[in-house]
Amino acid sequence: AILGKVVRVGCSKVGKTSLIMSLVSEEFPDEVPLRAEEITIPADVTPERVPTHIVDYSGRTICGIFDPLLSLSLLQANVICIVYSVNNKKSIEKVTSHWIPLINDRTDKDSRLPLILVGNKSDLVEHSSMETILPIMNQYSEIETCVECSAKNLKNISELFYYAQKAVLHPTGPLYCPEEKEMKSSCVKALTRIFKISDLDNDGILNDNELNFFQRTCFNMPLAPQALEDVKNVVRRNMTDGVKDNGLTLKGFLFLHTLFIQRGRHETTWTVLRRFGYDDDLELTQEYLFPLLKIPPDCTTELNHNAYLFLQSVFDKHDKDRDCALSPDELKDLFKVFPYMPWGPDVNNTVCTNEQGWITYQGYLSQWTLTTYLDVQRCLEYLGYLGYSIIHEQESQAAAITVTRNKRIDLQKKQTQRNVFRCNILGARGSGKSGFLQAFLGRNLARQRRIREEHKSYYAISTAYVYGQEKYLLLHEVLPDFDFLSEADLACDVVCLVYDISNPRSFEYCAKAYKKYFMDSKTPCMIIATKSDLHEVRQHYSLSPLDFCRKHKLHPPQPFTCNTADAPNKDIYTKLTTMAMYPHAKLCCMCACNRCTFCICQNLLNCELLRSVRTKLYGAVLNRLGPWVDEMGAYLLADEETSLIHQVHAVTFVEDSIYMESSVDPFVPRHMTQTDLKNSTFWLRASVGATVFAVLGFAMYKALLKQR
Repeated sequence: AILGKVVRVGCSKVGKTSLIMSLVSEEFPDEVPLRAEEITIPADVTPERVPTHIVDYSGRTICGIFDPLLSLSLLQANVICIVYSVNNKKSIEKVTSHWIPLINDRTDKDSRLPLILVGNKSDLVEHSSMETILPIMNQYSEIETCVECSAKNLKNISELFYYAQKAVLHPTGPLYCPEEKEMKSSCVKALTRIFKISDLDNDGILNDNELNFFQRTCFNMPLAPQALEDVKNVVRRNMTDGVKDNGLTLKGFLFLHTLFIQRGRHETTWTVLRRFGYDDDLELTQEYLFPLLKIPPDCTTELNHNAYLFLQSVFDKHDKDRDCALSPDELKDLFKVFPYMPWGPDVNNTVCTNEQGWITYQGYLSQWTLTTYLDVQRCLEYLGYLGYSIIHEQESQAAAITVTRNKRIDLQKKQTQRNVFRCNILGARGSGKSGFLQAFLGRNLARQRRIREEHKSYYAISTAYVYGQEKYLLLHEVLPDFDFLSEADLACDVVCLVYDISNPRSFEYCAKAYKKYFMDSKTPCMIIATKSDLHEVRQHYSLSPLDFCRKHKLHPPQPFTCNTADAPNKDIYTKLTTMAMYPHAKLCCMCACNRCTFCICQNLLNCELLRSVRTKLYGAVLNRLGPWVDEMGAYLLADEETSLIHQVHAVTFVEDSIYMESSVDPFVPRHMTQTDLKNSTFWLRASVGATVFAVLGFAMYKALLKQR
């Protein structure tokens, strides 16, 4: 690719064409044409190792005459060389009277092209033209440098093109203001962000380790201890507060780069800026902020382990009081490396906060998880601002993202590696959807009433534990426009249909939504009866909520209320997460918490190995007890045959106990009686005892064999 286009202009007979031909042939030409052909110099023969395209224009055809080809070429140029003859005062005067105004008229006024003044024919005079040229350079800030050369004796020919390439790759204009003799505000802003990213402990000082990390990141080599001391001594001699606690402050860091620019070492500053993602206009490039990331259909995006470690380090870096929460000032300090404040007041109502309303560590990670799931491109942008790819030495921040496999494959294999599950909440207006969301974040009704309407959030995300595994459950409140539900409103892992038990017309919305959108889908559904602390009224629908669930083989309506003195109970969110993780399984737990002793034992006892042992044990007992237990044995065996067996990926057990009050199934008793419970407990104890006895006996048998 052509990275540098150099356009050479100037009056006639100043030696523009001869300079090009001397560069190409390395000797002065005997005959010089009116205009040289456009040439491309390969990268391997140029000092800056970039290909250069050189365009020549004849002064005889364009001087004083509007040339459309010249205008087009000037617009496409990266640097313009204005050639004058050092022994011709008229050509020097033309630099300011004709060429610079012409170039400024034909190019973009907002981004001036770098100019290089080239004084040719230096072999014909004994004096220098610099005294005449210096006032011109001070008058026009777009002039990068001035070079005196000779096409005849090849003086400074290669240096001329070196400065031309340097002006393209490392322009002074965006960095430095020569009139004020200080860096421009955009450059100061970019370098300040770089300083904050490199300040890994956020103490406002770059210590030796951080300086070496910065040096290795930008220049692929650390500084020797003596070199570090020399750098700090230079800053100490020039400013009092540039070095503190034997480390470089922000003022000292900015001073060093100002010194580099003033001494003509622009490439040092540009190397740093480009390593941290900046372009020639000191804006972060699109390639840096939005690296390519392919996301197939029906796949989701999550942060991987390294990304969470990085975000944890960023949190610890800014949590100065170590209270595991970010105060408004700490949060503002964290986002100083951003061009804008990315999190608004609604974030505080989307994730967990402490009593003061500050985002906790869990809430902080939850918000990042939410952004990654809903808008991965925005997450990549945010990670770019924080410098993830630089700190973790990755090619791009796309390395922080895990793209999950297609959901259909999870259903086929009956297992998943996903960590984030989405639950869409549907219900009529006033049914309690917002309260259900906020209760997930531990807020009762009293705390919810303090939320301002303009700060309301339609999302809530936090963690839930399923079989000892920490998962994220994302709740999304869907607007109750029944006829305008989009595919995004319906795409989720589990559906929550909410109705108000004190409103007789509330359940009708849930019934219609289920029949229209979810009755034939494979998405598990749960019906929530909110405001259960109020008096329940009869719903104006053809079927009662319980009968509706029985008819469609759903779990019975789950009572819920957030009108409590303490934080609302979160068991129901664990149930939703479990249903989202295992949509293929008929989850039937006695109390549905999946954490209590009964649930753990029940799941253990229903694994395939213990199931076969239990079946053989039942057969042996029946054979010995005689015919008077035939009836009971038949009942137990029938019960075993009718239970549902489903494998689960993490623990490979079968879940076929009763989920909650499973009265929706006509084959299951409406309520478990005390006698049934005792019988169940008896067989539970008997099975556990037999299993433990068998395992211990087998272990002793192996030990005896080993001794023999």
